[in-house]
Parts: sequence; structure tokens; C-alpha cells
Amino acid sequence: MRRAATYPVFFVSSNWSRTFLLLFFLHLVISLRAKEPGNNPHAQKVYTGIYLMNVYDLNINAYSYYADFYLWFRWKGDINPENIEFVNAVEKWGFTKELFYEEPKELEDGYLYNGMRIEGRFYHSFQLADFPLDKHTLEIRIENVDYPVDSLVYLPDTGQYLMREDFLIPGWSIAGAKMSSHHNAYRTDFGEPNRSATVFSNFTFLLDINRPRSYFTLKLMLPLLVVILASLGGLFVFPPYIDARISLPIGGLLSCVFLQQSYGSALPDVGYMVLMDKIYLVSYVLVAAIMLRVILVSNRLTQLGESDYKQVYVKDRRLAGLFFFLFLLIVFLLVILR
Repeated sequence: MRRAATYPVFFVSSNWSRTFLLLFFLHLVISLRAKEPGNNPHAQKVYTGIYLMNVYDLNINAYSYYADFYLWFRWKGDINPENIEFVNAVEKWGFTKELFYEEPKELEDGYLYNGMRIEGRFYHSFQLADFPLDKHTLEIRIENVDYPVDSLVYLPDTGQYLMREDFLIPGWSIAGAKMSSHHNAYRTDFGEPNRSATVFSNFTFLLDINRPRSYFTLKLMLPLLVVILASLGGLFVFPPYIDARISLPIGGLLSCVFLQQSYGSALPDVGYMVLMDKIYLVSYVLVAAIMLRVILVSNRLTQLGESDYKQVYVKDRRLAGLFFFLFLLIVFLLVILR
């Protein structure tokens, strides 16, 4: 009787627990979706699009680039969304803006429409830890200067083409482009004591670019490999020829320094080592190991007879192969694990 009496109580409480959890997760999902752009039923929706024409003067040292593009808006409502601010713009005095129409045009479906052609300079914080295999996402970010997100929301317009067909950036590969929308909160009262944090709708155009692999393999790694092989050649010289053996790694060391300076001058002064710096650090260690081997063998020459030279020569050739294999292995691991 006790088991029969307690079982329904357990069954009812279990059902209530499931119902409570279901309602809780449903409320959580609805709350999260309400925070997404475009889910506020009271905000005016503005469908926004960008068609990129040119990107030029991409200056890593100045952390900026110029962009030339078309920007348009489609909306229904009383709020004109054309009064915008480019959040990541620099040198705003140099911006040019040409409107499609002096007043918004009404389309057949009842939407209002207008656009503009923009040309100006934008900021991007280039992260160069993976140089010369670095990838970047250039952004063009806009917000309305008058209306927060509860009044106006920018949404990406539908469209397959976001840039002209023959678009390119010299020295870079284009990986793709997309548009997105999110909320941007300014967590400050801007000096007004009774003012709360303001949230605006942020529309962002993103362009993914990366350096061609040939820049890394042919322009940077190939000269370095030639220098490394020349330095290893010192171990292939017969032991009695000390001057020839030591001159090759010394020349390789100087060449490594000059090669590193040649690409370093094209990078900004950063407080961390880029991928190519780590590869050159491995090169310096390798050249130093070759020089140390040559010096140690030369110090033993007085204790060796001519019959021992061939044995040392064979060991040096094997050591050169081991050094080169370790160098390639470490470079491979640095590239893969970057």
C-alpha cells in the first residue's frame, strides 16, 4: 500500500519538473532570439547591401586601407536610415559620398530605396603572428547616429554578388566576402549621469584575404634554404681545409641576417615574434651548430692522423644530413602548429 500511495506522488512531481524545465528553456530561447538583430517587432527593419569596387593602398604599417564601394538601403517606415556613421573610419575629412537620389525612391513593392557610393580610408588591426601565412578579415562597419537598436535595425540584403567580378588586391588572395548584423553596446553614459548604456544596430561587411602560398615558399623560404644548404656545405669540405669550412657557415649567418632585415622592414614594429622570425631563429641555431662542429674538429686536427680525416669527413656528412632533416621538421611543425 505504501508503494502504491507514493508512486503517484513521485509521478506527478516528475511531470511538474519536466514542465518547469521545458518552460525555462523555452523562455531562454525566446530571450536569446529577441536579442538577435531583426527580432525586435517594434524596430524598423532596413535591408542593407554593399557592392565592393576597389580596395587599395592596404598599408599594414599604418593599420589601414582605402575602400571604394556602393551602399544601399531598402526600408518601410518613417525613419530615414541614411544618416550613418562608419565606425572604423579614419581620415573622415577625406571621405567622398555620392547619393543615388536626392530623395528616397519608392519601389513597386512599397519599400523606400536609396544608396550611395562611398570612398574612404578604414582601420584594421592587422595581427601578424602568422606572417607570411597570415589571414585577415577587412571590415566596413556602419551604425545609425540617431536611432538605437529598439528603433532601427540594419539587416543584410539578399544578394549573391558582393564585389565586382575582376576584383583583386595585388599581393593578396581573396578568400570570400559576407555581410552580417549585430548589436553594438556603448557601455558609457558619455558624461550624462542619468544616461544608460546605448545599443545600436551594427551592419558589417567582411572581406577575407590571405597571402599567396607562393610568397612564403618561393620568395622567403627558397632563399633561406639555399643559404642553409650553403652553410651545411662547410661540413662537406675535407677537415684539413679549415678556412673553407668555417667561411661557408659565417657567410650563411650574414646572409640570414640580411634576408631577415629585408622582410622585417615591410612589417610594423610589433612586440611579438612572427612565424618567419621563429623560422630564422631556428636557422641561426643551425648555423651556430655547424660553426661549433667545425671549430671542435679543427681543434682536434693536431691529434688526428691522415687516416682519421676520412672518418671525420664521413661523420660530418651524416651530421649535415641530420641537421637539414631537423631543420625541415621544425619548420614544418612551426607551420602546422601556428
